[in-house]
Amino acid sequence: VQLVESGGGLVRPGGSLKLSCAASGFIFSLANMSWYRQAPGKEREWVASIDSTGRIIKHADSVKGRFTISRNNYKKTVSLQMNSLETEDTAVYYCKTRNTWGQGTQVTVSS
Repeated sequence: VQLVESGGGLVRPGGSLKLSCAASGFIFSLANMSWYRQAPGKEREWVASIDSTGRIIKHADSVKGRFTISRNNYKKTVSLQMNSLETEDTAVYYCKTRNTWGQGTQVTVSS
């Protein structure tokens, strides 16, 4: 089982980024997927989840209305579109399924 995140970077407040997570080694179309993040000095926190069909989607209150999780079962990818980014969104973002985590991708929001 492997998860590889990409798409992180440096962006100004109010900007947008789209993170992607490429999955391999398991039946992606049967797996629920999630995004988490960990800011410096803070505990890792849940950001968003999507079920295997893509029909059940949940977002943390802190990102609701700004972030959108989606998936492509043909490409075996899960994405996180992040709009209206705030400095408080600065963190390492992780993709997760069951007990497997990706290596993370850094998102820095700064002017």
